[in-house]
Amino acid sequence: MDITSDGKTRRSRERLKLSLPVRVTCRESVDHQWTEVTRLGDVTPFGTGFTLTRPTEAGRLLHLTLPMPRQLRCFDHTEQQYRVWSIVRKVKTLKANSAGAPQFSIGVAFIGKHPPANFDKDPAIRYDIDPAATASGLWQLRPQSPATAAQSRSQETRLHMPVEVVIEVLDDKGQVSAREETVTQNISRRGAAIYTTLQIERGRFVRLTSVSHGLTVAAAVRGCRAGADNIVRMHLEFVDEQWPLEGVE
Repeated sequence: MDITSDGKTRRSRERLKLSLPVRVTCRESVDHQWTEVTRLGDVTPFGTGFTLTRPTEAGRLLHLTLPMPRQLRCFDHTEQQYRVWSIVRKVKTLKANSAGAPQFSIGVAFIGKHPPANFDKDPAIRYDIDPAATASGLWQLRPQSPATAAQSRSQETRLHMPVEVVIEVLDDKGQVSAREETVTQNISRRGAAIYTTLQIERGRFVRLTSVSHGLTVAAAVRGCRAGADNIVRMHLEFVDEQWPLEGVE
């Protein structure tokens, strides 16, 4: 049998087109999670792809429940539903659907029946794949280094200027639960710090819109901190596309 360099057979890595229903659960933070039902685009024993109407980001964990063919499973071969944790490997923005809702193409890799031990305490943590696979062939994880992520963001050109934006927070049904018109303190291609009166947990996803630029992006909340002036800044990192600085410079 032909074996690939990482120990998985080429046959087992082939993507099969199976339009199976899948229930996707995302815990954005300790106190907030949502569930969306969608359909697979393709699948292997080690991962799958599908579309969602809500954003996520690479490195985050999603829980999937689906009627996976038993020959493609790595465990729970006798269960009716296959319940498997996965790590997001890619996120791509698609055109809005016929109802006008945003759509995101998501690719995930399966990691097993249980999440890492530290996930329950900090669902916002992001992970990297460890090159070493488990005995079942599924992927092992290691937490992303905060220093590496911070260094990557610090290398971006950051403009200290007010850009008028609208921030929207979605509830577990995907509806807008909070909305605020504000301005940025600073902005880069990959993120922004905005003045806010909203109380939003680290790890939540929000929608940021600039009417003047005709642009809406999804962003992950990295934290909220008060400055020396006691005004709170919300620190955001864009997860689906970059902000065009050419329009604000």
